[in-house]
Amino acid sequence: VQLQASGGGLVQSGGSLRLSCAASGSIGSIRVRGWYRQAPGKERELVAIIINGGSTNYADSVKGRFTISRDTAKNTVYLQMNSLKPEDTAVYYCNHRSWYNTDYWGQGTLVTVSS
Repeated sequence: VQLQASGGGLVQSGGSLRLSCAASGSIGSIRVRGWYRQAPGKERELVAIIINGGSTNYADSVKGRFTISRDTAKNTVYLQMNSLKPEDTAVYYCNHRSWYNTDYWGQGTLVTVSS
């Protein structure tokens, strides 16, 4: 499975961005799709996931502001980020996890939120 993330950039506090993650390869093996982020000096953390049945889960810090969704026809997962805060600044990584718990990662896309 190969993942190509895009959509990061510089935005002012309160603004919005949408990240995209296009997948190719053995998509049928994937059970969970999601986004993680890593801020400077911090560990990588879960932002949001979407499971094959459509259920979602979010980090408490982004609930009500971020929305994860998927377009199965395009094999693409999105992360709509609204009301961005400076503490959302990080490199965002797309993740796909297979039924065998193998993790696949995208290359990361930088999101910078200015105050």
